[in-house]
Amino acid sequence: MTTLDQDRLAEGLREQGAAFGLAVAGGDPEAKVPTCPEWRLRVLTGHAGQATRWAAGLVRAAGTPLPVPDPLDALPGAPDAWASWLRDGAEDLITAVRTAAPSASVWSFNGPVPPVFWLRRMLCDTAVHHYDAAATTGAPYTIADDLAADVITEAMELITAPASQAFKPELTALRGRGERLAVRPDGMTGWLITRTPDGPRWERSDADADMVLSGPVAECMLVLARRVPPARVHGDRALLRHWLDHTVF
Repeated sequence: MTTLDQDRLAEGLREQGAAFGLAVAGGDPEAKVPTCPEWRLRVLTGHAGQATRWAAGLVRAAGTPLPVPDPLDALPGAPDAWASWLRDGAEDLITAVRTAAPSASVWSFNGPVPPVFWLRRMLCDTAVHHYDAAATTGAPYTIADDLAADVITEAMELITAPASQAFKPELTALRGRGERLAVRPDGMTGWLITRTPDGPRWERSDADADMVLSGPVAECMLVLARRVPPARVHGDRALLRHWLDHTVF
């Protein structure tokens, strides 16, 4: 479950959504997104606002799955309306989560979850796509350390959840014989992944590992999201490459 409370997740979604809006301001709608080469900037922006609205709908549907929308169908409006498209989508989700019943259970690809799951999921999605937007337009990219750390933790939870192997069969390739990968951001306790015959397991630890990825936490987050190449890797680089190749969500 999330290491951040609901208020911080809401604040973080607003932060990243607003920064995304600034990153795309004045950008060419038809610019190719280098980190998502099948998308144009307008599609990336449309998807970000569409996804938060879809997640809000899931929360309100109280357990009923909704069709996954096609990013090509999103209608973010003219470029000067993109910031409000992103902001309004974020607020729709924040409101849906805050007004949900305390005992509410909603649909997810890993089974029933509390509504805050989707607030966190969309914060993590927005944080990564904010980088995509910045990489397209040349805008600076920033994210608070606590948010970047929780993006990493959420990814670890999703990848190692038992139901995830059914949802993403390629995750079965991460089964192993005790190989250990470490992510050690500067100035904070890291994450230790152990590949077991049943699938990967993780914990917060700075124990020894066969491969260590280190650097600023935002950089580690972006490496694990396959947005930037690793700069500081010690040990078995093939382990990291294998992990990245099989953890695409």
